Amino acid sequence: MRYMIIVKANKDSEAGVMPQEKLLAEMATFHEELAKAGVLLDGSGLQASSKGWRIRYQGANRSVIDGPFAETKELIAGYTLIQVNSREEALAWTRRFPNPDMRGADCEIEVRQLFEMEDFGPSEAVERFIEIGVGSQEKKP
Repeated sequence: MRYMIIVKANKDSEAGVMPQEKLLAEMATFHEELAKAGVLLDGSGLQASSKGWRIRYQGANRSVIDGPFAETKELIAGYTLIQVNSREEALAWTRRFPNPDMRGADCEIEVRQLFEMEDFGPSEAVERFIEIGVGSQEKKP
């Protein structure tokens, strides 16, 4: 089972304020523990939304909307992907996640389980995803 730990953006992350060494050290320690346990798949911080864009779909038409985006509570500042054997194991790891707020203020992370290709019924499209290695529980080398 794969889970994404989602760190929500705030005014500081959207302003491009870099985390202090203390927070970086806490995050490094936590991610090292995940790696040693063999459950870490990936993790990274994201640049401010001012460096990003959205694609808006209106039927078959697409338009580009450049950042920044106003509602920081809807934005992601970073993520960690883990692969564990159960929801309980994911919950245990996420309870240990360091407070991601740069000042240690009240905040929250969101944890979401990823779909696996095995969650979908057999189909030609699913087989194509499996063939290219998308959505599989298999860890990439």
